[in-house]
Amino acid sequence: MKDKLIHLYKQAIAEVKKLQAKLAARVAANTNEIHRSYWSLPPETRARLRLVIICVSILMLGIVIGLFVNVNRPVKLEKSDKVLKVESNGAMELKLPGIELNPNIYVFQDATLVTVPVELKVPGRLAFNAEKSKVLSARAPGRVERIYAFDGAAVEVGSPVIELYSPEFISAQQEYLLSSKTARVLQHNQTMTDLLGDAQITQQAAANRMRNLGASDGDIRALDRSGKTQSNLIMHSPLEGVVVKRAVEPGAVVNAGDVLVTLANPKELWFLGNIFEQDIRKIQKGQTMILRSESYPDKEFVATANYIAPTIDPETHALLIRCDVENPDGLLRPDMYVSARLKTAEAEAVVVPQSAIVRVREMRYAIIKTGKDSYRRFVVKGYDLDGKRFAITEGIEPGMKVLTDGAVLLNDRFAKQEE
Repeated sequence: MKDKLIHLYKQAIAEVKKLQAKLAARVAANTNEIHRSYWSLPPETRARLRLVIICVSILMLGIVIGLFVNVNRPVKLEKSDKVLKVESNGAMELKLPGIELNPNIYVFQDATLVTVPVELKVPGRLAFNAEKSKVLSARAPGRVERIYAFDGAAVEVGSPVIELYSPEFISAQQEYLLSSKTARVLQHNQTMTDLLGDAQITQQAAANRMRNLGASDGDIRALDRSGKTQSNLIMHSPLEGVVVKRAVEPGAVVNAGDVLVTLANPKELWFLGNIFEQDIRKIQKGQTMILRSESYPDKEFVATANYIAPTIDPETHALLIRCDVENPDGLLRPDMYVSARLKTAEAEAVVVPQSAIVRVREMRYAIIKTGKDSYRRFVVKGYDLDGKRFAITEGIEPGMKVLTDGAVLLNDRFAKQEE
């Protein structure tokens, strides 16, 4: 029996060797066929095939490495001791056990009541004072010969602005000279007093005609002394200021009534503000307002109400108010947007720096310290005082410790805990 088993074992080994030989021969044949097929391909195709084999090999290597690496290892989460409590009125209380705020960053101050003005905000813009502005226009047809002062040029009273050639001005001068000579001749003839009166009337009418055309009294006296007419009329500035706008060029032909230049004094301005309907009763003529401009945040300008419109603008539903502005240094400019404040009453409020107020959308919040490691944030009401301070009229009680510096940083902790 033993010999029979040995014989069967040897036969099995022989069969296995035959199968191995056949398999090796077939593999060799297939390998040679693959080699021949590969090298028969174009070079570009062989390059793409090599790239695919490399990518598949890298992918398989990554899968094998991933099987041996435990990516689902447990993560230890530390439990936070911070506690946020939200009250029914929307106030939030935050506790930070064991956390001490840096006093150099987070500054608290005791809330105290002080008397502050209740002010009405009036938005508006600046404009030239129309009562102190002048327009030089042509009094008769003519031609612009010369312009002495262009846009932005400073002028004094009597400074030459524009020189015009006007036939009517020449005719008016000749009429004046003729009437003057006639009057002087008749003055030496005592028997013709009636004619002398008529001549003097004609002389005065000619002088008035020259004035109407734009000549000054100095021009008339110079004509009387020299006895010679001037071919051109020089128009002088009637005020001290600047040339705001020039409407003509040298050589332009103008007609009677055409605007030549606009003059204004930049130190004489108006404030044009809008009062909303609910605040109309608070404004009166003669009241003093304080103007502030973003161009000069540290300066205040005084304005006095001199006009209140009789009707409300149907488009804006606002009442126009006009004020005379004190601008001695000429810092303000026309068409600047400014904000006016009108004191209407006084009230008690807690005054804090603007840095103590946290603005979230339309709400304003303040943060106070309620304990060693607890803080409370809630809505406050009030108004801006001067751009640097905020008057809290509701929400803060005297004695509370208000966070004045670092409120935005601490509010971030409230926001994170709220999420």
